[in-house]
Amino acid sequence: MSTANPDLPYYLAFGRIKGIGAARIRRLKSHFGTLQQAWAAEAVDLAEAGLDARALGAIVDGRRAVHPETELERLARAGACAITWEDPDYPRLLAQVPDAPPVLFVRGTLSPQDEWAVAIVGTRRASLYGKQVADMLATELARAGVVVVSGLARGIDAVAHEAALKAGGRTLAVLGCGVDVVYPPEHARLAQHIVEHGALISDYPLGTPPDAQNFPPRNRIISGLSLGVVVVEADERSGALITAQFAAEQGRDVFAVPGNIFNQSSRGTNQLIREGAKVVTNVQCILEELNLERAPEQLALSQAVPEDETERQLLAQLSHDPVEMDVLVRALGLPPDQVAARLALMELRGLVRQAGSAGYVLAREHREAYGET
Repeated sequence: MSTANPDLPYYLAFGRIKGIGAARIRRLKSHFGTLQQAWAAEAVDLAEAGLDARALGAIVDGRRAVHPETELERLARAGACAITWEDPDYPRLLAQVPDAPPVLFVRGTLSPQDEWAVAIVGTRRASLYGKQVADMLATELARAGVVVVSGLARGIDAVAHEAALKAGGRTLAVLGCGVDVVYPPEHARLAQHIVEHGALISDYPLGTPPDAQNFPPRNRIISGLSLGVVVVEADERSGALITAQFAAEQGRDVFAVPGNIFNQSSRGTNQLIREGAKVVTNVQCILEELNLERAPEQLALSQAVPEDETERQLLAQLSHDPVEMDVLVRALGLPPDQVAARLALMELRGLVRQAGSAGYVLAREHREAYGET
C-alpha cells in the first residue's frame, strides 16, 4: 500500500458511499484540490462542486458512518493494500481506459511483468474441450513469460489460473467482491496460491459480497489489465462476451477459440469470430499478434532508457494508442528512413512495439521521456 498519498484514506472512505464513482471523484478532486478537503467540506461547498442532490445527500449521510482512518485499519487487518490512480504503481494498462477505477484493492503483489498480460475467460460450464484448450493456452503463455489474467470463476477461469501457476507463471484474478471475500468458496486454496504468485484484485471495498450485479462491471478491469482477451468457450449470454466487448471498446485485441457448431458453449465464440475476433488455434496466434514472442527478453530490458534526444522525442510522441509513421516523421522533422531505422532499434531493446499496420506503441512507460525522476 502506498503510504505516500495522504488522500488514500479519503479515497477509501468515498468508495464506501454508494453512487460516488470515478466521475464524481474526479469532480471533487478538481474542485477541492484534495479529497481530504472534500471530505471535510460543508454541504453548500459540495453543491458548488457540481454534485446533484442525491450524491450530496449520500455524502452527508455517509460521513456519519464511514471513518477514513478506520478504512486503513481494515486494509491492514485483511493483509491487503489499496492503490489509487494517482499512485505510480497503479497498473499502467488499466490507467489508460476511460472508466479506470479510482482505487484498486490488492492482495498479493503487482509486478512490472504484469504489463505483458493476456486474459483468458470463458463459460463456467466448460466442456472437456474447453478445459483442455484453456489449460494449453495458459500453460504456454506462462512459459513464454506472459501473465494470465482471469476472474476466478468456475470453469475456464479456474483452469486458466491453475495452469499458469503449475507452469510457474504469474496470474491475476479480478474479483466481483472484496479481495477479502473468496468466491466461489471452493476456490479458497486457489486464491491463496494466486496471492503467493500474483494478486487478487478488485475495485470493490473490503467485505463486499459477490452480488450478481458486481460481475459485469468488473470485467472491464480484466480487459483493462490485459493486452488482449482470449475467449475460450462462451454461450451467447456469457459474461465472457461482456469482457470481450469491453476489450474491443478499450482498443484491446479480442481472440476467440473456434468450437463445435452444435455445442451451446461455442455459440458465443463462433459469433465473435464472425464479428472479426482473431481465431486462436494455438498459443503462437496470440504471441505473434501481440508481439509477445520475446516477452522474457522485453521484461529483462524493461529498465532500458532512451539513448539520445531522438529516442526521447519518439517516446514522448508514443502511448498505447498506435501512432502512424508519418505522424512521427512530421513530429520529429527527420527523414522517414531515419525514423524507421531508429524505431527498429528501439523495438529490439523493448522500448516500443509495432501495432500491425496501425503504427507504433510504447512497450512500457518511460519516465525519463516525460521528464520524471
